[in-house]
Amino acid sequence: MLSCFCWSTDSSEPKPPFTLPSPIPKWPQGEGEGSYGQGKINLGEIQVMEITTFNLIWSSEHFSTKKGKGVAFYEPVGIPEGYFCLGHYCQPLNQPLRGYLLVAGFNPAAVVAADGEGLPALSEPLDYTLIWRTTDHVGSCYIWFPRPPEGYKSIGFIVTSQPETPGLGEVRCVRDDLTSACETHDLIFESNSKKSVRVWKTRPEKRGLWARGVSVGTFFCTETDRGPEDRTIDIACLKNLDSNLTGMPNLEQVNSLVSHYGPRIFFHPNEIYMPSSVQWFFENGARIFSIKNLDGERIDSNGSNLPPDGSNDGEYWIDLPKDKEKRDFIKSGNLESAEVYVHVKPALGGTFTDIVMWVFCPFNGPATIKASVMNIKMSRIGEHTGDWEHFTLRVSNFTGELWSMYVSQHRGGGWLDASELEFIHGEGNRPVVYLSKSGHACFPHAGCYIQGTTKLGIGVRNVVARSKFYIDSNARYKIIAAEYLGGVVKEPHWLQYMREWGPRELYDAWAEIDKVMSHFPLFVRFSANYFFELFPTQIYGEEGPSGPKEKDNWFGDERW
Repeated sequence: MLSCFCWSTDSSEPKPPFTLPSPIPKWPQGEGEGSYGQGKINLGEIQVMEITTFNLIWSSEHFSTKKGKGVAFYEPVGIPEGYFCLGHYCQPLNQPLRGYLLVAGFNPAAVVAADGEGLPALSEPLDYTLIWRTTDHVGSCYIWFPRPPEGYKSIGFIVTSQPETPGLGEVRCVRDDLTSACETHDLIFESNSKKSVRVWKTRPEKRGLWARGVSVGTFFCTETDRGPEDRTIDIACLKNLDSNLTGMPNLEQVNSLVSHYGPRIFFHPNEIYMPSSVQWFFENGARIFSIKNLDGERIDSNGSNLPPDGSNDGEYWIDLPKDKEKRDFIKSGNLESAEVYVHVKPALGGTFTDIVMWVFCPFNGPATIKASVMNIKMSRIGEHTGDWEHFTLRVSNFTGELWSMYVSQHRGGGWLDASELEFIHGEGNRPVVYLSKSGHACFPHAGCYIQGTTKLGIGVRNVVARSKFYIDSNARYKIIAAEYLGGVVKEPHWLQYMREWGPRELYDAWAEIDKVMSHFPLFVRFSANYFFELFPTQIYGEEGPSGPKEKDNWFGDERW
């Protein structure tokens, strides 16, 4: 089901809602109520549904925010019988209307937890506390905090356009043992009224493959006189107590998701360091070295002679053959063999699925530094053997709708809402991902991106563009891990190699730094130590990265 909203027509109206370019297909059938794509998910004693249809309560453009002006508050519409609102939704006006709220009901098949002490899973609040109010030419806004009974937590705030206290039946609180701690992130707005207020998005405090915190889609609100560092979280997230995570997709459904959403990955038209499959990399001469074998050993095609498990202790590393012709051949990669390696894992307590797509390149080229109006290509800084980059598709387990995508960029990156993506014209809901020339950082749109400091006019230059060089990840992919499926997916040998995919080779970077410094007048030159602080640490020295399973996001969440 795609998002649908109702909105006002005054000068402060929200932007029209975003929908994916094409309808969501009918996914392969799962097993039982609460299974993937069926519209509801069991969390134990409670069942939740995703509401994406809202009524606008109040909006105004007369607020200063970090992301533009204006804010809007919404209430869910069309809550099914037997389900209850847990809080309201808020977002800035300068973004397309797009959001969700989870509503909760009792799960009739659940066994009541012993630590529930006989209390029902859901309860009405005792009363409400008025947090903030304002009146302008558009109307009035009142934000209320539901005061929970003892043994319960509030999950969100309620917003009204009238001064009367909301009815107790407007919202439900959740029994404490069915909740998880949440935290604030991404300031939505800060009012400029006499009694000012700040509003943030919320998310589970613990996130990742094994975490069970569930994001409800509500917001957190506090008066600004408490200070930005003093925003005690009075609300909670939900917790998924279903150990089987029945809302997650089975293997057939995962393949359908990848087939439907798998992006087209473009490489720059002048790229000389193309991707390849891991197997091609091994078959064409990659070698495993160790401190006890400096001559190295040829790696077999599936990596079965790589040392498994262990830690990144510097005992082993992969490198290219010593012969220059063979090294240059492998560095160039092999686009024809390239495939995307897929890790599928639960997100936000199993209410979303993260489809993490890894791209391997045998070699990462040197960086290009933007220094004032000059573009300076480095000789060594930034290059290394064995380059792993990734992006992540986050899909709702209620409907199978693509919700957002994470793009990684030199040990950094960020989440993008689906409304911010570029989609392939005429090919349904498949987005586009661009990998930068030489460095292979991921970006959502063509152009030139500078990572560093714009204040001093210097940074790492990332250039991305469409070309005839691309990978269709919806067809050329291999699922390498899905832990929640319990052994259904056999992980390849090379995935268990936890050491570096390239040698550590430190070199004299002073000549490279001087090369950049020479383009600045004497009065604006700065120390080498300060220079190092301006760029991603990965560009210094020739240090091969560790493999996918050693990355923080394998078991954890992407950086927000």
